[in-house]
Amino acid sequence: MQVKAVIIDDEQNNIDNLFLLLQKHCPAIAVAATAKNAADGENIILQQQPAIVFLDIQMPGKNGFELLQSLHDYSFEIIFVTAYDQYGIQAIKFAAIDYLLKPVNIDELKTAVNKAVERTLQKQQNLQLQNLMQLLRQQQNRNEHRIALTTLKETRFVRVDEILHCESSNNYTMFFLSGGEKIIVSKPIYEFEEVLNGYGFIRCHQSHLVNKYFVKSWVKEDGGYLVMKDGTQIPVSRNKKDIVKQQLDT
Repeated sequence: MQVKAVIIDDEQNNIDNLFLLLQKHCPAIAVAATAKNAADGENIILQQQPAIVFLDIQMPGKNGFELLQSLHDYSFEIIFVTAYDQYGIQAIKFAAIDYLLKPVNIDELKTAVNKAVERTLQKQQNLQLQNLMQLLRQQQNRNEHRIALTTLKETRFVRVDEILHCESSNNYTMFFLSGGEKIIVSKPIYEFEEVLNGYGFIRCHQSHLVNKYFVKSWVKEDGGYLVMKDGTQIPVSRNKKDIVKQQLDT
């Protein structure tokens, strides 16, 4: 059984290239239609009711995000296929949605497609995509933003202002929440440093990322450490002291 998909990209050569890659490496995908702008893209999504949408972000006129915001049903899976776009990719990572950078890497394509096909079998509303749309609608009200944290069992949507600090252990990151809950995510801490940039988080140590709004004090003795409002002590690396001082002073 094949899964219906559509491709939306303003450049025909990108559409043709992705079509051929899917045909050769992802036999579970059946491309039902393609579009070169947001208006046509919206129409083919409504007409075809695809299970998976491959979508470029940067397009003339309406971009990919604006196209999605014009829709009301998010029962499809989305895979963004885009050139590097710092804001766009930060938002996508924040919502834990798959994306592929152009030129498309075949292994990354197969991984993203396999995950999307598996999720389509669950036939549920795409909560991660809904969260991304909410994020884009509330760009100014950052306290309302919820980051998607994917664990082994589920994807949790956590308000950024509920995160006290994060601690890394190899390729895992532990999130400590204001209510005392802990969430373990199988991603390295540097990825979260990137997506939480602009939300008041400080990388004070190789293994620690703290929410500056929960820092109670900075103790300069014993090498230096931060005391959080819940009493937790977080070390400050020597090479991070200037950054910590600058961030806490702003």
